[in-house]
Amino acid sequence: MDPLSDIIRLLRPHAGFSKPISGRGRWGVRYEPYEWPSFCIVLTGQCWLTMKGDKPRRLARGDFLLLFATPAFELVSEPGVKCLPGFPSETGVRHGARDGAPDFEMLGGTFKIEQVNAAVLGLLEERIHIRAAENDTSRLAQIITLIMEEHAADRPGRDMILERFLEVLLVEALRWRGGEDNAPEEPAPGLLSGMRDDAIAQALRAMHSDVRQGWTVANLANHVGMSRSAFAARFAATVGCAPMEYLSRWRMSLAQDALSRGKIPLDRVAANIGYESASAFSTAFRKRIGCAPGAFARAQRATP
Repeated sequence: MDPLSDIIRLLRPHAGFSKPISGRGRWGVRYEPYEWPSFCIVLTGQCWLTMKGDKPRRLARGDFLLLFATPAFELVSEPGVKCLPGFPSETGVRHGARDGAPDFEMLGGTFKIEQVNAAVLGLLEERIHIRAAENDTSRLAQIITLIMEEHAADRPGRDMILERFLEVLLVEALRWRGGEDNAPEEPAPGLLSGMRDDAIAQALRAMHSDVRQGWTVANLANHVGMSRSAFAARFAATVGCAPMEYLSRWRMSLAQDALSRGKIPLDRVAANIGYESASAFSTAFRKRIGCAPGAFARAQRATP
């Protein structure tokens, strides 16, 4: 099984929209945090993006940026420009001078995810910046154009088509082997870094392929041909958590998804994710999630 595809299936991206964003001259805009993931690709010119706790980030023509949670940020034509407050909109936005052809153009968008499964985002890096100077981002631009065209039209099956396009966009961005910032520092630990390491990727695929298996650090290490200690250290450094911690988080993500989607007997949920009994599963679920599986399922059914 492919771990990235598994995670996209749980996130079930939907209700997306894209819009053109343009500017001319000197301009700056400041936005408040936004709870949903967002993405953009620069078509013409450049701009500077500053997110809370991050250094200014130059976005040049062809650059693609994906944020799994959108913090407060400033978007400016050049550093030092005073920012005006901006407000979310599903229609096109023009910044700076109103007259004349824009010297900056971008396609930006956002989408929603299955909120009950949002915890799986913790397995991924917070942001992906793909620089056109080092990578060909034309495929991403084509996908975003298709998303914009579908969003603007009111044709039968629009929601399903948008959902599929958003899935393709996410997979295309997530599988990018050059997806990190190409900065001198080490890439952030996470599933994407793990998938770029052949041995760790092999272990991740094994866990996702058979989540019911009684995996241990020892048999995972043996599976990839490494010593137990070397594998454990390399997995933690690359993915950001211990192998059994990752497996537990993934199992609980699957459990939450199953419990939120219908009245499934606890013993079946437990068996499907590798627990020997419903009681062992309930204990583990309560410890990690903070409530009993039954209470969690009832709360999800009561939520619109």
